[in-house]
Amino acid sequence: MSARSPEVDPAASRNIYAFGITSLLNDTASEMAYWVLPAFLATLGAGPAQLGIIEGIAESVASFAQLFSGYLADHIQRRKPVVVGGYFLANAVKPLLALVTAWPQILAIRFTDRLSKGIRGAPRDVMVAESVPKNRLGSAYGLIQSLDSAGAIVGPLAALALLSRFHVRTVFFAAAVPGALCTLVAWLGIREPQQRGSEPETANKPSPSDILKRGAKLHLPAGFYFVLVAVTIFSLGNSSDMFLVLRAQNAGIRVALAPLLGLVFNITYTLASWPAGWLSDRISRRGVASAGYVIFAAVYFVFGRAPSKPAIWAAMALYGFYYALTQPVLKALVVNSVGEDARGRVLGIYFFVTSIATLAASLITGQLWKFYGAEVPFYVSAAAALIAAGLLLGTTRSRESFLRG
Repeated sequence: MSARSPEVDPAASRNIYAFGITSLLNDTASEMAYWVLPAFLATLGAGPAQLGIIEGIAESVASFAQLFSGYLADHIQRRKPVVVGGYFLANAVKPLLALVTAWPQILAIRFTDRLSKGIRGAPRDVMVAESVPKNRLGSAYGLIQSLDSAGAIVGPLAALALLSRFHVRTVFFAAAVPGALCTLVAWLGIREPQQRGSEPETANKPSPSDILKRGAKLHLPAGFYFVLVAVTIFSLGNSSDMFLVLRAQNAGIRVALAPLLGLVFNITYTLASWPAGWLSDRISRRGVASAGYVIFAAVYFVFGRAPSKPAIWAAMALYGFYYALTQPVLKALVVNSVGEDARGRVLGIYFFVTSIATLAASLITGQLWKFYGAEVPFYVSAAAALIAAGLLLGTTRSRESFLRG
């Protein structure tokens, strides 16, 4: 049985650009608020420990939502409502940051924001996978990631411009504009891939219990588990980027320049994401991702030492290459490890496990910083990244069929 090639399906090709523009606008709204959040927390009397709690809990809720939405994505006929609803919810709560008076309120907003990300994440990525051939999946994820990180350039610049004239709360209100545009583009631009349309709408629809039973029977290749172990070890050292902002402030970089830190690494992230995805379609995806982990280790080592302001700025620029070499590449590697009927579930498992590890990372970093100083958590993160890179490379020859995704 052969489905119509998505490469010649106009609706499928259009999806890649629709998802890319949606990601650009959504990240613009998110990054306007994200890079000024540590300074805003400080005005409410909160510090690194509270930041660790907020970011850890916020990211963990996304993991639980992704686990369920991954299972659901493999068994529903229409994924678009789930994706659009996720974008709507996220952008409806961001402007509420302008009204908060205590850090637990920020926790509630971040909780909702990350919940919506978890709801839309796996269904969106499965729709992308259905919209392009397997040998172009890295390029597709890379292009979307490039536009996503372009929004992370526009966002900090917009925040910086607003902060020069207005209070930080104005930045949160202004984030509603790109957020609303994001939801509109998702609603009007995204289409269900055509190959899903061959099944009648009135086909027997599984109940939630049926979905869970089918998920329990899922058998994954051994190569996937090797990758999952490596990524989990790395994630245990991959705390929130907000700790990088705090460390930069410790090194003497002014709070008002925090959005520029996001701008610097997102420039390299934007420029390198599509080439990294394209490269991973042609050579070892594990090798590309391992290089990203080594770069991460170097960046965190520099932040641990914090030798000078120029070193911090240079490390932030290098940080963008870590993101470009890992985010779209690992996603393509995971998606191509299974058949079309299990993509959502494998993405859900991948997101769930790594997000739980990220929760632990943010909590651990906050406590290490509190009791042992700012340097220690960065050195621990660098070590975890090097171990993960070694694990990815160490299993390359024995898992050649899984290597190229």
